[in-house]
Amino acid sequence: MTTQQRVPVWMKALDPLSQFGLVHALRPRPEIGLLTDADLAVIQARMLEQRTASPVVALIAVDSLDRAAVEVLRSAKERGCGRAVLITGMIDDDALMTAVELGVSGVLRRTEATADRIVHLVQTAAAGHGSLPPELMGRLLGRVPRMQVLTPRRPSQTGLSDRETQVLRLVADGKDTQEIARELSYSERTVKNVLHDVTSRLQLRNRSHAVAYALREGLI
Repeated sequence: MTTQQRVPVWMKALDPLSQFGLVHALRPRPEIGLLTDADLAVIQARMLEQRTASPVVALIAVDSLDRAAVEVLRSAKERGCGRAVLITGMIDDDALMTAVELGVSGVLRRTEATADRIVHLVQTAAAGHGSLPPELMGRLLGRVPRMQVLTPRRPSQTGLSDRETQVLRLVADGKDTQEIARELSYSERTVKNVLHDVTSRLQLRNRSHAVAYALREGLI
């Protein structure tokens, strides 16, 4: 029998009650390994020494993505968290774009934040995938064209191949890896490799960031 590998999670809520509730809900879960600030510092030092990507997922719980919440997200990245998941009470269009730009790969509303859903979101982020509720993805896609009108679009220095464009368009439609592979007659490994190549070449953080970038630059 194999032992399930725990996802290392550094957790921060902006109020003590939420922090206590998350710890109480997630500490018993075998899929999650909660980290203290000291644990995070040790992992960050190890990652810097080995020059490898951090496996730590930051789980941030806030009422809204205000200035304090943005600072927590930036701090999580600076302290070595490779991925970020956001639990929030409400999020407007500007905050959604900010979250994507800060590397948030998963968003969950407080009213939907059961332990099972949080664990699933954390595991999805740890695997390098993004997850937004469908209505938030729709708002994100609707937001980018308005930004293009307000901001002069720079010519792309990188461009995308036909295959990369096809994959990103399907990601923008909300399809997962398996659905994209089936629609394009690719293997799931090929789809993952395409997305990895795009995010690495353009120095993007995750799928959601790649879609936002490609739309904003007029690449898809």
